[in-house]
Amino acid sequence: MNQRETDLARFNMVEQQIRTWSVLDMKVLDLLQQTPRESYVPPEYKKIAYSDVSIPLANGQKMMHPKLEAHLVQALALTSDDTVLQIGAATGYVTALMAKLAKHVYGVEIDPELMKNAGANLRKNNVTNVTIEEGDAISGWEEHAPYNAIAVTGSVPIIPEALKRNLAIGGRMFIVVGEMPVMEAILVTRTGDNSWTEKSLFETELPPLDNSAKPQEFVF
Repeated sequence: MNQRETDLARFNMVEQQIRTWSVLDMKVLDLLQQTPRESYVPPEYKKIAYSDVSIPLANGQKMMHPKLEAHLVQALALTSDDTVLQIGAATGYVTALMAKLAKHVYGVEIDPELMKNAGANLRKNNVTNVTIEEGDAISGWEEHAPYNAIAVTGSVPIIPEALKRNLAIGGRMFIVVGEMPVMEAILVTRTGDNSWTEKSLFETELPPLDNSAKPQEFVF
């Protein structure tokens, strides 16, 4: 696609997919219009960078649908003072979106190839207030805690307790919980030293994170 076609595809994504799916925060909508998603997808999928599809990545992973990415950013309500933990950096696109709103984003990626590509994509697009690290953060990531926001970009069967404790008081976490065919996006907010609230946002589908713990089964 030429630049005019790309700009039109981006506009249509925001107006037809995202705005109509209850993402109405103008700060988020403007951010999506300004951020070139085509710079973060694998080269062979650039023509569908703005389509309502889950784009395949290396080693069986996938990008989130654009409307789910937008809902994630809207739900976290980031400010310029926020430190963010992202679990599953993928291509760096969601990292870039959050970095433009927050103070700093720490993106943790378990797959070495994806980690390398995410870092390259962010450097190419001059996103500098990010740190991409290799590791498994599903059981918590203490290195830079506490975090004002945590974005989990793969689904989990249950919410990890360690991630809840990685939040600062007042911190928010977007996470998709459940197993196919029943999953829901949840916003977790830490309200005190030992208290959190959970708000169900909507039902959705998202591939599971590697190494996510399964709930214990009842034995009769």
